[in-house]
Amino acid sequence: MQLTRITSPDDPALSLLCQRLREHATKLDEHQNWPAEQLRWCGEAGVFEWFVGPEHGGQGWTEADVVRGYLALSAACLTTTFIITQRAGAVSRIAASDNEPLRAELLPDLLAGKTFSTVGISHLTTSRQHLATPVLRAEETADGFLLDGYSPWVTGAEHAQTVVTGATLPDGRQVLLALPTNLAGVSAPPSPQLVGLSASHTGQLNCKQVVVDRRWLLAGPVMEVMKQGVGAKTGGLQTSTLAVGLASAALHFLGRELTRRPELTEPTAALGGELAELQTDLLSLAEGTEVCSNAELRTRANSLVLRATQAALVAAKGAGYVVGHPAGRWCREALFFLVWSCPQPVLQSNLCELAGLSD
Repeated sequence: MQLTRITSPDDPALSLLCQRLREHATKLDEHQNWPAEQLRWCGEAGVFEWFVGPEHGGQGWTEADVVRGYLALSAACLTTTFIITQRAGAVSRIAASDNEPLRAELLPDLLAGKTFSTVGISHLTTSRQHLATPVLRAEETADGFLLDGYSPWVTGAEHAQTVVTGATLPDGRQVLLALPTNLAGVSAPPSPQLVGLSASHTGQLNCKQVVVDRRWLLAGPVMEVMKQGVGAKTGGLQTSTLAVGLASAALHFLGRELTRRPELTEPTAALGGELAELQTDLLSLAEGTEVCSNAELRTRANSLVLRATQAALVAAKGAGYVVGHPAGRWCREALFFLVWSCPQPVLQSNLCELAGLSD
């Protein structure tokens, strides 16, 4: 059945898309196949248009509306939604680039869902920062750049036509490129099996003496290219939003169990109140009201998603521990938030909570 284009987070078509995603989430997790069909549905429903403005052919949703959209999608299928965040990050950076010919070439098919792009930038922000030598290096040539090294965590690289990635020059300056994956020397080995979200096919992207023409340049060379305001910002609200969405799925399950399990009433109410406060603060930040810091929000989101999903497993009892039950999958997926783009202060705070050292 043809899906209707979604034009706002209140659109009933969003609920229909989420229902379809929810119905297929368990099989997606079990088989770990790339969710090509789920992404096709999202493209058909106009999801990929949310993140860029009408001047580029998108719908230009506000940040608050994008958050609301992500909350609904991540409660239905975290794997598909996580892939969309990586896709949206790439598209936003392409759209924000000053490279107008490249924007005109790439954006129409990306917004229509005909092509796929993803990001490989963790080595510039949170991953491999302890190493003395950059893991992905660039040398400037007469016509562009020569790349050598790897990007450690790239979602769906083997399915992408381009990967928005960065590399470091010998003088410390960095470039951001829309790297075509069909160039000689670019390869994506089979992605590792993860504890959760394995169907996202997140793994390493290798570049072995890759010659990249300057026409693929999005930004740079410049020091700290990721701080130059090119597209979506790192360390924003996306990951917290996905954690809150997953927690809401677990709380919805607990709510259904209440009808026959009165002993769940008090803990479900407590977790539900915490979820409501977190959602309120999340939307306030998205609207520009500084009710707390992003790090504080992420700390609370990490804590809640771990506790809510484990509460769902407790309520599900032995059935939840059998592969195929959503409660077990939610618990594994919640661990993702402890390792993905997680700033050190957030990690430390979560660790202290786990150790019983929180105030």
